[in-house]
Amino acid sequence: MLKKLLISLFAMILVIGGATMTMAKNNDWDKTFPKSDKVDVKKVSFKNRYGITLVGDLYTPKHKPSEKMAAIAVAGPFGAVKEQASGLYAQTMAERGFVTLAFDPSYTGESSGEPRNVSSPEINTEDFSAAVDFLSSQKDVNPDEIGIIGICGFGGFGLNAAAIDTRIKGTVTVTMYDMTRVTANGYFDSMDEKARYELKKSLNKQRTEDFKNGSYAKAAGLPEKLTGEEPQFVKDYYGYYKTKRGFHERSINSNGNWNTTASLALINMPILAYSNEIHNAVLMIHGEKAHSRYFSEDAFKKLKGDNKELLIVEGANHVDLYDNLEKIPFDKIEKFFDTYLKESK
Repeated sequence: MLKKLLISLFAMILVIGGATMTMAKNNDWDKTFPKSDKVDVKKVSFKNRYGITLVGDLYTPKHKPSEKMAAIAVAGPFGAVKEQASGLYAQTMAERGFVTLAFDPSYTGESSGEPRNVSSPEINTEDFSAAVDFLSSQKDVNPDEIGIIGICGFGGFGLNAAAIDTRIKGTVTVTMYDMTRVTANGYFDSMDEKARYELKKSLNKQRTEDFKNGSYAKAAGLPEKLTGEEPQFVKDYYGYYKTKRGFHERSINSNGNWNTTASLALINMPILAYSNEIHNAVLMIHGEKAHSRYFSEDAFKKLKGDNKELLIVEGANHVDLYDNLEKIPFDKIEKFFDTYLKESK
C-alpha cells in the first residue's frame, strides 16, 4: 500500500500542471520577483548542439568593473521557467558582481523544441553546456571563470554537466533532484522492478496511442484546489507554483502538463554515473526538512576532493530554497564562486 502511495505521489509531482491563473504584472516585468535597480537585464537566445534555440535573460551589474567578469548559468526547477526561481538566483548573483544567465531548458518556456513539454537527461544536460558556450563568447565575461547553478531537477542535470564539461569551474546545486532516479525508482526508492516494468508497459502503450492520434497525451498534475489531505510536500509545491508567490503562465508546473511519455528517457538513462570524476568545485545545498534531501546526501557521497561541500539549511523545506530570501544562503554561494571562479579575489 505504501509503495502504491509513493508511486502515485511521484507521478503527481513529476507531471505538475493544472489550472489557469492570472498574476498582476509590473509594466513589462514578467518575473515572479521584484526587479532590481542594481542590474541590467536583456533577453538573449542561443542554440545547443541539437539545434534547439534556448532563450534566456542575461543579467549584468550596472556598475561593471574594467576587467572581464566571472559568469554563472542558472536553470531549474524542473518544469519551471526563467521568470521564476532561476531568474531570482541570476538577478541576485548579478547584484553581487557576476554576469548571469537564467535560461529556459529545451522544449519548455520560450525555448524551442518539439513536441513541447518533454524532458531528456542528455539534452537537458547539454543545455547547461550550451549556456557555457554562450557565456564564453560575451565580451564582458572571462571564459575561464564560468560556473553554474542548478535548482531542483536541474541540480541533477547541472551535476551531470559538471561531470562532462571541464569548462564549468564551479557547480552549485540547490534542493537537488536526481530526476532519473526518482522516475525509475519512485520516491525513497519505493518502486521495485515489477512495478517499474508495469510503468514502462503503460507508458509504451500510451506511445502507441499518441502515434495513432497524432498528438501527445498530457499527464495529470497538481489539483486545482487542495483538500488538506495531501502530503506536506505537495502542499509546498502548490503554495509556490499555484499562487501569486511563484505562478507563471509559461511554467509547466504552474500552468501546463508534461507529456505522459516524457519520463521514458529518464527511466532508462541514469545520470550521475561519472559524478565521482568531477575535478572542479561543487557546493550542494539542501533544506533540512526537504522531502528530497536524500538526493543531495547520496549524490554528495560519490564526490571526491577537498573542494566539495554539502550544506544543509536549518529548518528549510524543498521550496523554501526556491525564493525564501531568509533561507537561501546567497552569502555562501557568493563566497563559493569568489573562491573558485574569480582569480583576482
